[in-house]
Amino acid sequence: MDDLLVVGAGPYGLSIAAHAAAAGLDLRVFGRPMSAWRDQMPAGMFLKSEPWASHLSDPGRRYGLDAYGTARGFPTRHGVPLPVRTFAEYGLWFADRAVPPVDQRTIRTVTACPGGFEAVTEDGEPVRARALALAVGVLPFVDVPGPLTVLGPEHVSHSSHHADLGAFRDRDVTVVGAGQAALETAALLAEQGTRVRVLARAGALDWNGLPPAWERPWWQAVRAPHSGLGPGWRNWSYSELPGVFRRLPEATRARVVRTALGPAGAWWLRDRVEGALEVLLGHEAVHAGVTDSGRVRLEVRGPAGAVEPLVTDHVIAATGFAATRDRLQVLAPELRTALAVGADGAPELGRDFTSSWPGLFLAGLVTASTYGPAMRFVYGSGYTADRLVRGVCRHLRQRTGEGEPVPPPVVPAPGGPAPSPSPAATGAG
Repeated sequence: MDDLLVVGAGPYGLSIAAHAAAAGLDLRVFGRPMSAWRDQMPAGMFLKSEPWASHLSDPGRRYGLDAYGTARGFPTRHGVPLPVRTFAEYGLWFADRAVPPVDQRTIRTVTACPGGFEAVTEDGEPVRARALALAVGVLPFVDVPGPLTVLGPEHVSHSSHHADLGAFRDRDVTVVGAGQAALETAALLAEQGTRVRVLARAGALDWNGLPPAWERPWWQAVRAPHSGLGPGWRNWSYSELPGVFRRLPEATRARVVRTALGPAGAWWLRDRVEGALEVLLGHEAVHAGVTDSGRVRLEVRGPAGAVEPLVTDHVIAATGFAATRDRLQVLAPELRTALAVGADGAPELGRDFTSSWPGLFLAGLVTASTYGPAMRFVYGSGYTADRLVRGVCRHLRQRTGEGEPVPPPVVPAPGGPAPSPSPAATGAG
C-alpha cells in the first residue's frame, strides 16, 4: 500500500506530487498532466495572472516558470501576458523534472478501505494508499444557469469545454457572463468571423487596470504591494495568509469568497471587446427553448424589466463554477456524503487541507471556501502543496498500523445538519 495517492495532474496535483516526492513518500499520481489547460482551452487564450504568480511549486524552487523560460529561450516579464499553451507546456516540463512518472489513466472511483483508500482506474485496476490528495481542478464544478439547463449539449456548453472554437465559425453565438472567460471567448469568436454577443447581468463591465511597474518608489510599493492576486494589501492578505483566512468566521469567509476578485476582464483584452463586440448589459436569460428550425430561443429580461426574445445558434455559458461536495463524483457515495460541509455546500477543511474523513485531503478550487480566493488561482498551489504534504506526513505518523479500521460513514439525514468534522479535520489535538 502506497503512502499517498494523488488524483489529478494539473498545477495543484503536480505541485503536491513534487513536495510529496521530496518528502520521501511512496506515491502514485493519476491523471493526464495539465489536461484542462491542454484540452479545454482554445488557442489564442492568455493567462490572466502575471507570469511570476504562475509558478508550479517544488520545494527547491528549481522548476518555476522563469526557469522554464530561461531553458526555452524566452523571457517571462511582468506585465506581459503568457499564452495558455505556453503555460501548459511549462506544466509538462515541470512534471518531467519534479514529479515521479504520472499514470495518465483516469481514476473512476475512490472508496475507503481498511488502512486507507482504494481507487479504481478507468480500466478496472485497484490501487490502494494510506492517504489521498484529491486535486481534480475546476471541470467537475462547471456551473450553468438554471434556465439554460433545459437545453441539450448541441445548444448550450460551458466556456471550459472548448479546445477549438472553429466549429462556431460563421454561426451566431451568445456568450453569457461578464468575466475574463466570457469576454476572451467572445473576442476570439468575433476574431474568427463568428457573429457573437455577450449577455451580462452586470450593469457595466469591470476591467482590471494595467499592473503597476515592478520597480517603483518605495512609498508606492508600501501603499499597494504586489501580490499573486493583484496589487493592494487586501489582495496581498488573500495571497500570503490563507491560514489566517481559514480562522475567520464562516460567514466572513463566505462573503469574501463570494465578492472578492469578482468578474472582470484583463487590461490587455479591453480593446478587443469595447467597440468590437455587441455587449448587452443588465440582461439575463430567464427562459430557454428550441425553435422549430433548431435554433435557441432565449427569453431575456432587460434593465427595465421587459422580457424580449433573442434567437441564436448556440449559447456558451461562461458562468463560473460551484465547488460543492456533491460534485466530487469521483468519491464513492458513502465517502462523499460523509464529508462535513459548510453553508455553501463546500467541504469543511481543517489544518493542512484535511477533510473530515481522516487521510482524505483536498486541493484547488474546492478549498476556496476555507482557505480563500488564492485557491481559485495557480498561485495558491504553492501554499497548498507545502501544507498539504505536511498534513499527509503527520497523518501517516499518527496511524496505528495497517490494521487501522475504516471510520464509519456519517451520513446526514436529508435536509439535516452536516456531520461534525473529526478532530483531525479541525486541527484539535
